[in-house]
Amino acid sequence: MKIYTKTGDNGTTSLIGGERVKKYDARVEAYGTVDELTAFVALLADKLSDDERTESLIEGLREVECRLMTVAALLAVGRGGEGKVAPIAEEHIAALEKQIDEWQNELQPITKFTIPGGHTMLSLAHVCRTVCRRAERAALAAGENAEVDSSATKYLNRLSDYLYTLARVLTERLKVEERLWIP
Repeated sequence: MKIYTKTGDNGTTSLIGGERVKKYDARVEAYGTVDELTAFVALLADKLSDDERTESLIEGLREVECRLMTVAALLAVGRGGEGKVAPIAEEHIAALEKQIDEWQNELQPITKFTIPGGHTMLSLAHVCRTVCRRAERAALAAGENAEVDSSATKYLNRLSDYLYTLARVLTERLKVEERLWIP
């Protein structure tokens, strides 16, 4: 199979089901942002593998990468593609919630916003969180004019909470001083 098809040379692309849309269609923007998030999550997992204090976090991020591929596929469903991509299972959303709850038990409660920084891995976790929020906004915007599976947006919403909590866990495990915003 060739990598290039030349079918997009006119500024259109094909969605799952065969519908052709402009490359700036809200659905393309949404799944493209999820693709970007997947790459950043992979980079974070790769960085975590360099430190024994954070190696145990990699498996969860690899699972997230797989779910993000499903989210992207759900966002890429066009006319004629209905039912071709299974929604994100509730158990995958529940797994994120369970992990967040377990991490919360390890962490000191805070009442102020966290300022990213202090370590490359910590900053990268916050990059993942902010790209995830952008992906969620893009998916919601796409849903204004096209059918978007609600499990995709629900997963992205919960994932941003997971990534925020992960950043706080990294602060703890890497012995970085947590910086809180004090207006």
